[in-house]
Amino acid sequence: MNRSRIIGIAAALLVGVCLIAPSIVLGQTEAPAVSGNAIDGDYGYGLPPMVSKDGQRVDDLIIIVHWFMSALFMGWAIFFVYCLMRFRARAGHKAAYDPIKAKVSKYSEIGVAAFEAFLLIGLSMPIWAATKSEPPPETEATHVRVVAEQFQWNFHYPGADGKFGKTAADLVDTVDNPLGLDPNDPAAEDDVYATELHLPVNKPVICDLTSKDVIHSFSLTVMRVKQDVIPGMRIPVWFTPVKEGRYEVACAQLCGNNHYSMRAEMVIEDDASFATWLEEVGIVEEFDEDELD
Repeated sequence: MNRSRIIGIAAALLVGVCLIAPSIVLGQTEAPAVSGNAIDGDYGYGLPPMVSKDGQRVDDLIIIVHWFMSALFMGWAIFFVYCLMRFRARAGHKAAYDPIKAKVSKYSEIGVAAFEAFLLIGLSMPIWAATKSEPPPETEATHVRVVAEQFQWNFHYPGADGKFGKTAADLVDTVDNPLGLDPNDPAAEDDVYATELHLPVNKPVICDLTSKDVIHSFSLTVMRVKQDVIPGMRIPVWFTPVKEGRYEVACAQLCGNNHYSMRAEMVIEDDASFATWLEEVGIVEEFDEDELD
């Protein structure tokens, strides 16, 4: 067997491996665990579970893009193998150095460019506008402050009065006051602090993201939400959970040597269970000003 044929067979095998490998990698049958608790949902082939009201549009766009990229990959791979075999060095043939004047390549390039424009203008921009441009009214949403730090997620709820207490960086104490709440602010008296994210089902959620130290990334794969968390900035994200269960809050940005441990649980539950949880977590204890000095 000559060298050209070996190259062609190797290229064909490479294409096959590239097509099969993603199926092997994505074939996870068990959900990850957080804090010893199993995560709900079917983590088999394909995309992870989706429990967000607007997530289906995001999934549809991802699927279309992947089918498009698969078609491009297969087309170029077949053309690559064809060229290896068709134009291999062999007796009685001489290389021609004239430029190619094929109409097929021109039309295919125009078609690819037109479809990419459709993906951007016809699909991506409308989906972005629908999910990112107009937040839900705060009066109709569950409002949560999400404070990231190395290496933990902190969740701040406003309490029964619906108002967040004032916070200040110089009041932050990792043990006694992780959020830096102002003990002199009446609005802070009923605020709730937790390291689990609990949310009621079928109700819009607004999360205000901020960081104490470095850049993190707030990742809720089942909600199709991912947003960098920047120190000194308040970045809102919103979504509507539509299915009860226990899911994962992850950090998608390398944030230090213990980045792997920066995980939390997100529990989606009915209104009654959510209210009960808030009561069980309890009100932030009254501050002792001597301890904060």
